[in-house]
Amino acid sequence: MLRCKKCVMPDTRPGIVFDDEGVCHACRVEERKDLIDWDARWSELEKLCDKHRRTDGYDCIIAVSGGKDSHTQVYVMKELLKMNPLLVTVEDNFPMTEAGKHNIRNISEAFSCDIISLKPNIEVQKRLMRYTFEKYGKPTWYIDRLIYTYPIYMAVKLGIPLIIYGENVNYEYSGGEETYSAKEQINNGVASEIPFNELTENPRELYLCEYQDGDIEPIYLSYFMRWNSVENAGFAMSKGFRTLDGEWERAHCVENFDQIDTRAYLVHPWMKYPKFGHATATDYASRFVRYKMIDREQAMEMVEARDHDLDPQCVKDFCEFLGYTTEQFWSIVDQFYNKDLFDENKKLK
Repeated sequence: MLRCKKCVMPDTRPGIVFDDEGVCHACRVEERKDLIDWDARWSELEKLCDKHRRTDGYDCIIAVSGGKDSHTQVYVMKELLKMNPLLVTVEDNFPMTEAGKHNIRNISEAFSCDIISLKPNIEVQKRLMRYTFEKYGKPTWYIDRLIYTYPIYMAVKLGIPLIIYGENVNYEYSGGEETYSAKEQINNGVASEIPFNELTENPRELYLCEYQDGDIEPIYLSYFMRWNSVENAGFAMSKGFRTLDGEWERAHCVENFDQIDTRAYLVHPWMKYPKFGHATATDYASRFVRYKMIDREQAMEMVEARDHDLDPQCVKDFCEFLGYTTEQFWSIVDQFYNKDLFDENKKLK
């Protein structure tokens, strides 16, 4: 396993591209941001908003979770661009952290916005989670799929074409092309297609997971403004967003502000570790290097100390939700360890 010469991202990340100097695509993307005329791009965004601005009703839909980036998205659209957004979110039915409970309320109240929330059928969620976890190592595929498709569904249903997303993860962190359009977001690998007839005999259960191809214009804000996860967290806190500080220190993370709504959900992103040899600590340690907050040596220390340790609170909530014992859970995880990367003791080679 080779790691980027600038950050600590390994070449095992799906879709990642390294150049001839051994530097990953994500690091080069961050460098290129210094050369972009952000004022010109902001003017493009203003024109796009003017195109969709209405005299009544909602001007746009913003897909939100209540997180740090969501707070930034709503602030930009509501307070800076004077749009009237409808916020759309998907609950995952897991027990929420206290920070998560507060933040989803705060994003609506702090910016005086209406919010529509989808709470999926819990029986269907549990059944599909068990299946996609045991077969694919993707326990929250169903929820992630809805996060991508439900805002689109509501946009088509309500006739609100402009849909706002935060960052283009396929471009920012993998090897995708830069674009403001989020129409291809469904294909970025997070909620990639699993044949629906494999998951259920009743296609109605997955109706909202179908991607609606209507008259819509989904966009990434990260194309129009310089995106920085840490700065977004700092800004969100100034608007009432709460981190996990004082509530929970996560064993496998190097920050306390990203994906903090529920504990059980975090099993899914951590599953990158047995499959690809890196997880959340690598993701953020690499970002910290790109943001010039730490050096590569410090980042590597973070990764070695944290990346492998899935927090036991995540396992506890996950197992209680799906009815697994801890032993059953780890037995399922064990089958996803990549033998090309790990030895028989599950240590990276």
